[in-house]
Amino acid sequence: MDEGTRNPAPHGRLHGRRGVILGVANDHSIAWAIAKALVREGAEVALTYESERVRSRVERLAGELGGHPPLPCDVTSDDEIDRLVRELDRLLGRLDFLVHSVAYAPREALSGRFLDTSREAFRIALDVSAYSLVGLCRAARPLLPPGAAVLTMTYYGAEKVMPQYNVMGVAKAALEAAVRYLAADLGPDGIRVNAISAGPMNTLAARGIAGFSQALKLHAERAPLRRNVEGREIGETAVYLLSDMASAVTGEVVHVDTGFHLTGA
Repeated sequence: MDEGTRNPAPHGRLHGRRGVILGVANDHSIAWAIAKALVREGAEVALTYESERVRSRVERLAGELGGHPPLPCDVTSDDEIDRLVRELDRLLGRLDFLVHSVAYAPREALSGRFLDTSREAFRIALDVSAYSLVGLCRAARPLLPPGAAVLTMTYYGAEKVMPQYNVMGVAKAALEAAVRYLAADLGPDGIRVNAISAGPMNTLAARGIAGFSQALKLHAERAPLRRNVEGREIGETAVYLLSDMASAVTGEVVHVDTGFHLTGA
């Protein structure tokens, strides 16, 4: 763990803010890069884990943050979401931010033709990757005060066809639409909802997509900055969107992809 995470800034941009991050699976996760950035800026962060399979890894990472033990939450279960919110109420009392970095589709749906996506794979992808944001916001609404911010993670495959992204592109498109509708619903209460469209990173989830290494190479070759994005850069953008620096920004999809989305490639 770097020194900046162990010693959060006492007067950082998120000092006194508290919230939850869903989606940390290991120390390569985008959600982990965000968690480190938020803690460095003084935030109090609770993490979640989706199953016993990853519990020990997330417990170790939560320990590195010096915060609360991680909480279980399978986002496909309304009961588990409700239980998570009750635990967050007990631990934190309120949620100044909620970070949703959760996505999944069956591996067989991330290769071959999108045309061959099964009904069940489509249902799972949309449920986990898009509807879960809606369910979490609804359940957590009583804990979100005016000035709170919700952030989710998307990808350029929601806008353009990317090789082998298939049903996940459709799910991310639904997620981006959900961001806009949630922003409209929660805006009158002073709650903002935004998304980061991150460039490809070598995460556990990304490695499940056929041809991912080629996608990384293509991105670096064609993006205006001629490189791939770093987790640090996504974390710093999250700090911006969850802080008062972005107090008038809601319903947006902010691209952090070294400019790849500009190229039309």
